[in-house]
Amino acid sequence: MSKQAIRVSADSTCDLSPELLDKYGIETLPLYAVLEGKAYKDGLEITPDEIYAKVKETGKIGSTAAINVDEYITFFTHMKESCDTLIHFVISSEMSSCYQNACIAAEEVGGVYVIDSRNLSTGIGLQALRACELADKAMAAEVIVSYLREMAGRVDATFIPESLEYLKMGGRCSAATALSASLLRIKPCIQVRDGAMVVGKKYTGAMEPVLMKYVKDRLCDLEKVDLSRVFITHSGMTNPELVDKVKEAVLAIAPFEDVQVTRAGCTVSMHCGPNTLGVLFCKK
Repeated sequence: MSKQAIRVSADSTCDLSPELLDKYGIETLPLYAVLEGKAYKDGLEITPDEIYAKVKETGKIGSTAAINVDEYITFFTHMKESCDTLIHFVISSEMSSCYQNACIAAEEVGGVYVIDSRNLSTGIGLQALRACELADKAMAAEVIVSYLREMAGRVDATFIPESLEYLKMGGRCSAATALSASLLRIKPCIQVRDGAMVVGKKYTGAMEPVLMKYVKDRLCDLEKVDLSRVFITHSGMTNPELVDKVKEAVLAIAPFEDVQVTRAGCTVSMHCGPNTLGVLFCKK
């Protein structure tokens, strides 16, 4: 295989489908899901459904663990065999030590730009695909990296969890908050803001009408929406038809050129649990 000028890679938290990874030539490096003291490679040694089964069996949530420096060095060295310059995306530095570890490794290997996505899930995926498209235009790596660091602030990443149970078990919300949300059928919109997750608008009711309201709210100002691509990303839905209904609702409002439906990996699923769905896109 001939050596490319620029290649793009990412941590497994980008939640891109195998088809998209193959189409764009993106290789990924897995984070870890830790259950009962044992670490499993995200997507390679464990799946979200296996995590859900384990949590149901034990009543205990696991945790996630970052990629260490040595693993990054090995991965970057491998990737550099097929390119002059590597652009690698990591989950927000506010959420993990991956960025710090990757930067140490990049300095060791050389020729590697580490991008702090300031995001998670396909909020990272949006940036990675754009990087591939810019690289295909033979743009200089420094120009692409500059663009990507500006783009990170324009990603609109939000999601709606059906239940706060996993967030409660993981210590990210109190038992009282989770109980009141369940009793009152409250479903908060979790947003990524300044690289961290915060609670936005709170919806009330069953999941389907909540998702319809959520879609309208996210796409209410089309003049500010970049219509080139949107991701509808979910953590596994008890009612798969809801995903199709969300896609129809999105397209009824906004004529996106590229609509991708993807399944979230272990990192997002571990924290949010099943029946979580998000609509992710960029602003102009």
